[in-house]
Amino acid sequence: MHLIETRNLCYLYRNNVLALDGIDFVAPRKTSIALLGPNGAGKSTLFKHFNGILTPTSGDVLVRGEAITKKNIVDIRKFVGIVFQNPDDQIFSPTVEQDIAFGPTNLGLDPETVAHRVDSAVSMLGLEDLRTRVPHHLSGGEKKRVAIAGVVAMEPQVLVLDEPTAGLDPGGVEDLLAFLKTLPDKYGMTIIFSTHQVDLVPEIADLVYVMNHGRITGSGTVDEIFSHDELLNSTRLHIPPLPRLIRKLRQDGVSIDMAYRYSDAEASFFRAFGRQP
Repeated sequence: MHLIETRNLCYLYRNNVLALDGIDFVAPRKTSIALLGPNGAGKSTLFKHFNGILTPTSGDVLVRGEAITKKNIVDIRKFVGIVFQNPDDQIFSPTVEQDIAFGPTNLGLDPETVAHRVDSAVSMLGLEDLRTRVPHHLSGGEKKRVAIAGVVAMEPQVLVLDEPTAGLDPGGVEDLLAFLKTLPDKYGMTIIFSTHQVDLVPEIADLVYVMNHGRITGSGTVDEIFSHDELLNSTRLHIPPLPRLIRKLRQDGVSIDMAYRYSDAEASFFRAFGRQP
């Protein structure tokens, strides 16, 4: 049983614009899934169906094999946490600590459990020095971390992130990437994220979905997606820099193994040029 599954999911906006058109999507347990596609492809709209923010016009959304209903919506939103692209949409408390505590408190948890979850989320996101700060006075990257911490404190099994690296400097992107990498194995979470930074995808994703015009146009492993030129061209996506360089070297006659992740590419270069790491 998949943690999240959609079957022929369709969503029609009030102006009769078809935002989602027959979406079939599955999210297995302890998996990191990237959702790629141009602006307006329907990625954010799809995400909002995963915990009942939006209701399908037709088709099904199943969480742990169950349809989302009024009776289970609270449990669904404990299970599936969403971090929106703009952290200001989720931050509203007087201090960082209070903001992180908001979700667990509203789950009806006792103060001791809430405090434990806040401490855990603060530690996970490296927010120790910001606990008493006013969230709206923080930088964009700091706000993003606070928004993620607020969702993580609710201990979801599925963490959905809409463009999590948007607005972050390179250091912030590196820190966030390192954090997200730990979640499936260390905490048993499934991660679903959208991004326009395709170079990050091989480093973190197990599976990739590609969307365009409200449809899933491709899905598969990182290797399968980034070796599919026709698919990438149709959605104006590019393969990441490392495999692009390796492809060019191969075209120039260099005998080098294709690789998509940094560690694999490093090994390929060492083998190709006769050096040891």
